[in-house]
Amino acid sequence: MTAIIEITDLTKTYNGRAAVDGLSFNIDAGAVFGFIGPNGAGKTTTIRILTTLLKPTGGQVRIGGHSVWKDVRGVRRMLGYVPDFFGVYNDMKVWEYLDFFSACYEIPVAQRPGLINDLLELVDLNHRREDFVDTLSRGMQQRLCLARALVHDPQVLVLDEPASGLDPRARVEFRDLLLELSKLGKTIFISSHILADVAEMCTEIGIIEAGKLVTHGSLKEIKRQMQQGHHLRIRVLGDSLVAAQQTLHAIPGVQQIEPEPADDGDWDLQVEFSGDKPAVSDLLKRLVLADVPVLGFSEESDSLEDLFMKLTRGIVS
Repeated sequence: MTAIIEITDLTKTYNGRAAVDGLSFNIDAGAVFGFIGPNGAGKTTTIRILTTLLKPTGGQVRIGGHSVWKDVRGVRRMLGYVPDFFGVYNDMKVWEYLDFFSACYEIPVAQRPGLINDLLELVDLNHRREDFVDTLSRGMQQRLCLARALVHDPQVLVLDEPASGLDPRARVEFRDLLLELSKLGKTIFISSHILADVAEMCTEIGIIEAGKLVTHGSLKEIKRQMQQGHHLRIRVLGDSLVAAQQTLHAIPGVQQIEPEPADDGDWDLQVEFSGDKPAVSDLLKRLVLADVPVLGFSEESDSLEDLFMKLTRGIVS
């Protein structure tokens, strides 16, 4: 696929300190890209550079082939930006807010009513079109802000912590709306601290720490890179814990066994195993041959939260 966002050796320094330090990666057209990292890692600085609000110290960023500091107007035609705060337009009605930004993007007057209706329908705010912006809930304001970002039909949407402050229902509704926009062909670049949402909707993930890119790829690819051996969960009958542990300790490749009591008196054994897939099958076979009553046997993979902690732990800025 063709890269629509190209970031090459991007650097931004403040008083000699690098907020962004040699960042390089591409994002394909149509991707939903999750950009995550701890506070102060450089996410917002990167987003401000992408959206032409901040000049970099060095490197290159292109959106749809347009340089973010040599062709600002070209980039802004490509982008729709949803910041982590709404802005001060409380004295406007909902439709007036969208009409104002339609004028900013030089949308012809005759086209604006139909465009505004379509956008309000998309974000499910048509029933609030005559209400003032300050009467909307936080979730509705975020949906209105997204509608504003879509006024000029951009190819790329950049969102900085869009779910911040939203209640669970509003967060789910906003996430579903982004997935719908993705199906319409929009490329979405989203920064978020809500890792469960990122894992569920993003096709690519980039993790940044201390201004440097730690990893980039699909969640499946990152898990494959990080996975060391197998994480097994084995449930056995309550009175067979000792026999199960003895059998497992005798198997080469078993590195760690952590028993956890289950609610019904049985035991869940968390087992770290370095063997290959045939060895996993053989491990189960040896438990059965040792007359250990196995009630459940599964392999677990790290969540995005687990991977995030592993990849960012101990990195010093």
